[in-house]
Amino acid sequence: MEKFIPLTDLTNNSKAIKEPPLQSTFEKYEKKFKALADQKRLHILNLLCQQDSSCVCDLSELIDMPQSKLSYHLKILLDANLIQKETKGTWSYYTVNTEEINHLLSPELCCLFRPSNCC
Repeated sequence: MEKFIPLTDLTNNSKAIKEPPLQSTFEKYEKKFKALADQKRLHILNLLCQQDSSCVCDLSELIDMPQSKLSYHLKILLDANLIQKETKGTWSYYTVNTEEINHLLSPELCCLFRPSNCC
């Protein structure tokens, strides 16, 4: 007999659920944590936190990485919604998505793994 831990699906505010609809919530966080599970991307985020915005050419010099490799890492961070991109002319400028970073560090995420009486 399998036992399921009752968890709350934060995507639609439903009551405790024993099986996937939580799947979409887990997939969302998996993408974000996979993006964070790389030292180069953590370094990029750290550099972006220290500046208002940066273009690839500036970041490339700061991190000593070719623009093609840097663009690859930026795309992963963008897809995880951890950074934002603003295009001005032919240049793209990147900033940290502070709302999303704060959300990852919030009690809301911890509620996925705490007993229901803690949230």
